Amino acid sequence: RRKPILEGVRLERKRLAGIRKMADDVVDTSNLNIYQLRDVITERVLHRRPRPLQVVVISFGYKHGLPLDSDFVFDTRFLPNPFYVDRLRDRTGKVRSVREFVLGSPGTKGFLRELFRFADFAVPRFAREGKSTLTVSIGCTGGRHRSVVVAEELRRHLRAAGCDVKIYHRDLFK
Repeated sequence: RRKPILEGVRLERKRLAGIRKMADDVVDTSNLNIYQLRDVITERVLHRRPRPLQVVVISFGYKHGLPLDSDFVFDTRFLPNPFYVDRLRDRTGKVRSVREFVLGSPGTKGFLRELFRFADFAVPRFAREGKSTLTVSIGCTGGRHRSVVVAEELRRHLRAAGCDVKIYHRDLFK
C-alpha cells in the first residue's frame, strides 16, 4: 500500500535520526530551490561565496548558424545593412564609420533602449536564481556589422550596470 507523503517523511526522519546526531551541520532544505541549496553547500562546505553571474555576449551571423549555448537571441537584421554601402562593406562593426552608420540608422536607438530595458529586467533575476553564466547572442546576416555594433553597445551598458561581461565576435572575420 502507498503511504501518504507526510508519513513517508516522518519515517525517513526517524530512520535517519542516528545519522543526524553525528552530523556537524544540518541544512533544512524545506524552503530552498536547487540553486539556493548549491549556494548553502558552497558556503558551508567549501567556505566560499557563490560565483557571481557572468554575462557572455556573442555577435554572430545567421548564415553561419546560431550559437548553440545561447540563453537569449536577438536579431538585428531589421536594421539597415552596412554591407550594401560600398565604403562600409569590407569593414566591420569595430570600425567607427560602421558603428556610426548602425547607431544612426532608423530604429537602432529604439531597439537598444528596449534591449537594455530587457537586460536590466532579466539579468538580476537570473543572478538571483543562481545561474553562473548567461549567454546573450546578437545576430545579423553575416555577423560582421550590425550584430557587432549592438553587442558592443550591450557590453558597454551591462558593464556600466556593474555586470561581469565577456564578449565574443564569433563571425567577425568569416
